[in-house]
Amino acid sequence: MVNGTTIVAASIIVAFQESPTLVNWAFFPRSAALPPVAEKLVQAFKECLPSFASDKHKLASNAVLACMAPSLGRIGFQVEGGKHKAGKVSVPVLFGRNGKVDKSFDADAYHREAELVLEVEAGRAVVNNQFLKDLFQACMMQGVRYLAIAVRNNYRGADDFENVFRFFDTLYTSDRLKLPLGGVLLIGY
Repeated sequence: MVNGTTIVAASIIVAFQESPTLVNWAFFPRSAALPPVAEKLVQAFKECLPSFASDKHKLASNAVLACMAPSLGRIGFQVEGGKHKAGKVSVPVLFGRNGKVDKSFDADAYHREAELVLEVEAGRAVVNNQFLKDLFQACMMQGVRYLAIAVRNNYRGADDFENVFRFFDTLYTSDRLKLPLGGVLLIGY
């Protein structure tokens, strides 16, 4: 009987350890439905998660983006292809004489038709407030209606998803600051 209990307990532990890591997500404002392309984006993260789940991997944001690039391309995103100018995804902010782009910000990925910009963050998301810079830049970009920010669920023992969630929840619930965006999708990997 003792051996039987040990075997049952061991199989429960193994089953628990093999369960898939979850993708957390939240859309703000919470009173709005998730746009269709954002649903596809969440699904793409779920499909690719085993390659970069933050509880198992410590990948930099560019490595996570590289894992996601094929899936993002299939759903219509233009994806950053490197740190050189040719690989950048520049989204216009200001226009100068003769309609020439005078100022632009680079994005990790951009879905022009859905007007959704994606930023993938790793260690700097909360520690360096990178998510706030992402929010500011998306608010300034022309042709951007939605922002998606992907952050680690686990970064050095901290829950970055939860920290950023609380910030956006406070921002939208307080209703004191009006953003020029239709919504913000937060994804935790």
